[in-house]
Amino acid sequence: MLPPELPPLPALTRAECAVVDAYLEVVDLLGRINPARSTDTYGAVRAAQALVGRAAALREALTLMHDRGESGLHPVTLGRALRVLDGERRAGRLTVPPEHAS
Repeated sequence: MLPPELPPLPALTRAECAVVDAYLEVVDLLGRINPARSTDTYGAVRAAQALVGRAAALREALTLMHDRGESGLHPVTLGRALRVLDGERRAGRLTVPPEHAS
């Protein structure tokens, strides 16, 4: 049996796609660094090292949008794209997990 088909991504400019991709990469790395969820320092160090490059890629994508005259972000459309790409689950790793009841 095949998994359910994902909804289609909304129409985005190339620069918006780059912003969404870079943003999710940053979120994934921050999730790996989160001290409330990480299990080893080495993995967190590696993620922190990679974060610098991915944050620069996000900055460059946003700068490209601005330079092309794309002065506004469209939160409804970009939010839909993030949801299709599992952004809610991925961003959930940034939070502090609830305390376990004893």
